Amino acid sequence: MADSLVIVESPAKAKTIGKYLGSKFIVKASMGHIRDLPKSQIGVEVDKDFEPKYITIRGKGSILKELKDASRKVKNIYLAADPDREGEAIAWHLAHYLELSGTEPCRVVFNEITKQAVKDAFKQPRPIDMDLVNAQQARRILDRLVGYKISPLLWKKVKKGLSAGRVQSVAVKLIIDRENEIKAFVPEEYWSITAKLAVNGTEFDAKFYGVNGEKLELNRQSEVDEILARIEQSPFTVSEVREKERQRNPAPPFITSSLQQEAARKLNFRAAKTMQVAQQLYEGIDLGKEGTVGLITYMRTDSTRISPVAQEEAKEYIASAYGANYYPETPRIYLKKNANAQDAHEGIRPTAVGKTPEELKPFLSRDQHRLYKLVWERFVASQMASAVLDTMTVDIAVSDTTFRAAGSKIKFPGFMKVYVEGNDDGTTEDEKYLPVLKQGDVLVKNDIEPKQHFTQPPPRYSESRLVRVCEEMGIGRPSTYAPTLETIQKRGYVAMEDKKFVPTELGELVIQLMAEFFPEILNVEFTAHMEEELDFVEEGKVDWVKVLDEFYSTFEKRLAVAEEEMKEVEIQDEVTDILCEKCGRHMVIKMGRFGKFLACSGFPDCRNAKPIVKDIGVTCPKCKEGQVVERRSKKGRVFYGCDKYPECDFVSWDKPAEKPCPTCNGMLVEKNTKAGAFLQCAECGYKEENQQADAEGDAD
Repeated sequence: MADSLVIVESPAKAKTIGKYLGSKFIVKASMGHIRDLPKSQIGVEVDKDFEPKYITIRGKGSILKELKDASRKVKNIYLAADPDREGEAIAWHLAHYLELSGTEPCRVVFNEITKQAVKDAFKQPRPIDMDLVNAQQARRILDRLVGYKISPLLWKKVKKGLSAGRVQSVAVKLIIDRENEIKAFVPEEYWSITAKLAVNGTEFDAKFYGVNGEKLELNRQSEVDEILARIEQSPFTVSEVREKERQRNPAPPFITSSLQQEAARKLNFRAAKTMQVAQQLYEGIDLGKEGTVGLITYMRTDSTRISPVAQEEAKEYIASAYGANYYPETPRIYLKKNANAQDAHEGIRPTAVGKTPEELKPFLSRDQHRLYKLVWERFVASQMASAVLDTMTVDIAVSDTTFRAAGSKIKFPGFMKVYVEGNDDGTTEDEKYLPVLKQGDVLVKNDIEPKQHFTQPPPRYSESRLVRVCEEMGIGRPSTYAPTLETIQKRGYVAMEDKKFVPTELGELVIQLMAEFFPEILNVEFTAHMEEELDFVEEGKVDWVKVLDEFYSTFEKRLAVAEEEMKEVEIQDEVTDILCEKCGRHMVIKMGRFGKFLACSGFPDCRNAKPIVKDIGVTCPKCKEGQVVERRSKKGRVFYGCDKYPECDFVSWDKPAEKPCPTCNGMLVEKNTKAGAFLQCAECGYKEENQQADAEGDAD
């Protein structure tokens, strides 16, 4: 008969742990937090040392009764929520409800949900860590004070439904600042000269480097013409060959932010989706005869540390699968990238490296498999030997000018055999071979290609870029990135265009008001300092009430000024000449989370809304009468359809080209891959280079 009750957050986690613990344990789920601050009021007694007024979350009554009834039938109660601030706070609230002192050893934590890790954790339960709880309370109360004090002000002065928050406001400001940079950017002209050279029948490229051994930038066509005239009759002769061996080291194991960034680059996952799927892998997957097993370690972490046991397991696997030379002489130890990293958990890794992605594929959904494969490959590669590359740099003399060619080839792949980290530009590093060259070789000149370029503005933030910048600046913590990105879109402060953040008029207005009346909220250094203070609370170095008091003393004065001086602002919708087909009023342009759309100006009497369609200048290949227009799905994904819909149901995820396929007369569509852009027939598979895309790429 069971004599112990274990409470976790989710049914999936309860199922996994229950199988490991056996019949003496009852494992139940609290379904997350059971108490929180009330939604209808601020719920914080500022004058009583910021005492929170917690209430039971609506809908949790039946769950709490079930937990209470179960607790009366057992001798021991263990609280096994996630091993972070939120998990500690959930355990503390549960202890309060179940009338546990919290000072007794009732708290059980584990970084991975495997049989051994869970059993080991239950051998050493500990009291609830009030420093962790107070850090969570301080963040919750801090965000409540900002949100519930500024938001009503924005409702009164701008419009209802708006909100303000410490991290979200800084994130929106970063997006706006980047947009202003782009608008203010003035392109600068520059030129390149590429020589197509050959030796013994093998062609390669060399770029103009400089004159008289000094590097020279070419900024005008007149300068290019002068160089071309100078080298027109001169031979291309190899003046120097430099060969080196270069080592390349693997990327460290994932932390929360790097996992979100790489999943965005390689899997096209939103941050929220990455965390959702990672949670599933952490809590446990049914592996058939083996039962339910947690496949990755805890995914909210800012530490790259790996346990010696996991390193030894990786060593054995790497030596067995790839050979002993693929493991470094000593195990890799990764230093903290961020000085503020807590190092409370390990980096994100598979719980058992022997469980390969291919072996687990039959048990995982497509998204689960792809994310697990990413985590597995990153971890294995992080423990492997460095790659060794042979590099060659060749200087070529032409009159008094120098052209330079560079190439490399992989001498020993090392970690690159398993995984290479992506980048935000979506480019890949291919091997670039040069033929065997030696000093004095006279080369054949096949062609000279001068090309005009223009500098480009900084790119808009994608989710992965914004997460990386926030992490580098110390804004937010692992658990905050995904919900912050969701919130700023739901509030209509930013929209997504081509998977990049674009600020809306509403977002710019709110940030403008915040900058005028609450500048410290938008100050990156201030926000990073607050995160650091919360970390100090977690470490027991600072009193949480003192942190809140220092913030609120200034904040309260700002609020009083804003109440008096902030003027009401009315946001005018842009009226179009398009008439609503339901009531005849003019449609207006509004901004949603996926960009602009049309809505009836008679709202709320008339709720008609429709997307703004963009004609791409292509006749519908199906009905031959309508025009193909660009649309957006409910999830914001761009697709192409006939403007005669629903009479014509033509639809395509790929953009149709103007011309038909020269082979079968079928529909050509534009394809964009990391290797480049090309046109492909949707029917026969014919391919050709997309000249328009190439021209746009040249302009970049």
